Amino acid sequence: MASLAWLLIPFAAAVGAGLWGGWATRNRKSGKTGDATELNGYAAFRKAMDKSH
Repeated sequence: MASLAWLLIPFAAAVGAGLWGGWATRNRKSGKTGDATELNGYAAFRKAMDKSH
């Protein structure tokens, strides 16, 4: 019975890793991620830094 418990630990870890991997790589459809949003934010940052007061 103890050997079954030791085999269950890696199995549970593999299932947990699979669930986490699926969650981490899910397709987010919110539209708030991606290169376009980041590039627009960087352009706004550069514009703000170029202003002289």
